[in-house]
Amino acid sequence: MLHLVLGGARSGKSRYSESIARSLESAGRRVFYIATADTSQNDLEMAQRIKQHQQMRPSHWQLIETKTALSQTLESLNHTDAIVLVDCLTLWLSNCLLHQDKELWHREKQQLLSCLSSFEGQLLMVSNEVGQGLVPMDKLARVFVDESGWLHQDLARICDQVTFVTAGIPQQLKPQSNK
Repeated sequence: MLHLVLGGARSGKSRYSESIARSLESAGRRVFYIATADTSQNDLEMAQRIKQHQQMRPSHWQLIETKTALSQTLESLNHTDAIVLVDCLTLWLSNCLLHQDKELWHREKQQLLSCLSSFEGQLLMVSNEVGQGLVPMDKLARVFVDESGWLHQDLARICDQVTFVTAGIPQQLKPQSNK
């Protein structure tokens, strides 16, 4: 089961994804939490965000920090009993776009899309929806918005489930409910 969870900053998307992982874990399965934030920078605000996320999730979940090689990490966790939560894809995208290897992003994206077709566990992918605002003035920011939008579209086609979270309220986009 592949599940993409989208939302804006502080929308509740991580909390929602973590609640799903907790409910699946109760069935005796193990949770692997893939964190993509770059902790090497001297960014106190980001360090506080990371600390807040760490305090919210259970300490027994296995943390794996992955800045760029996401598909390799997922392939190492590819088994039916795995519950994998990736938080978040837009930080991963940033890490790839800012890498010294300017072709890294395109390779990593293709590898991710390829590995998802054979992923056997439960995969929850959290990502920021950034395409609902103004077109940025800065070239790198425009590239980021474009690439994240294209990534989300590609993932939405592949994923079994897509949820958009606003103000802590999850809205099912795929599959659509029949209410």
